[in-house]
Amino acid sequence: MTGITTAKSATAPAIRIGEPPPPEHHRDVSGGWLRPAVFGAMDGLVTNVSLISGVGAGGVSAHAVTLTGLAGLVAGAFSMATGEFVSVSSQNELVHAEVEYERRELARNPVGEQAELAASFRAQGVDAHLAEQVAAQISAQPDRGLGIHVREELGVDHEELPSPWTAAGASFASFSIGALIPLLPFLVGAPWLWLALVLSALTAFFGGGLVGRLTGRPFLHAALRQLVLGALAAGATYAIGLAVGSHVAA
Repeated sequence: MTGITTAKSATAPAIRIGEPPPPEHHRDVSGGWLRPAVFGAMDGLVTNVSLISGVGAGGVSAHAVTLTGLAGLVAGAFSMATGEFVSVSSQNELVHAEVEYERRELARNPVGEQAELAASFRAQGVDAHLAEQVAAQISAQPDRGLGIHVREELGVDHEELPSPWTAAGASFASFSIGALIPLLPFLVGAPWLWLALVLSALTAFFGGGLVGRLTGRPFLHAALRQLVLGALAAGATYAIGLAVGSHVAA
């Protein structure tokens, strides 16, 4: 019986009757590294191009612009990494505290927790009798039951929490890369503000588009959104730098 195979097409994998289907592969949506990496890169780009625009519009030297950009890169990267580490660590600690609370509740009031689990299944459309049966079977296995209670009540898997070190590292590296883009012309001997702005605009456009493609959104929509938001930030600081620079010069 296990030798029978079927296929939807010439390129589709064969399915063997009596064997479990191959597992589905999904992208990481648990917030491990993707979110801080994307956020860090876009934040680094927008932050530093805004800093460089504001300082450059004030009429300072190319050396001062470069120093400002480097300071913004280092300060921003450490700030982002620290914030991500503290944020993810605090969230994980909260989840662990809630897991321990649920563990105590299961030991103190197993009947009530079983009824609560059955009610959760019924709310999701499971037949009342079947919900009671499933809840009873789960409650008979305390270790597995705890994880299911946590997922049903908190909506998280306490065994697959994001790593604060991964989030911090991804944030630090991606912010640094994003912040380096507008600095490149000044670091390679072409200290022209317009070149930094053009390079940053292209990066924002294609970076936003790639993020949109990754998340299933139209490339052009995501690209234009990121470009417009970055342009607004850079334009605001450029205007302030121009006004302050003119006032100081006067």
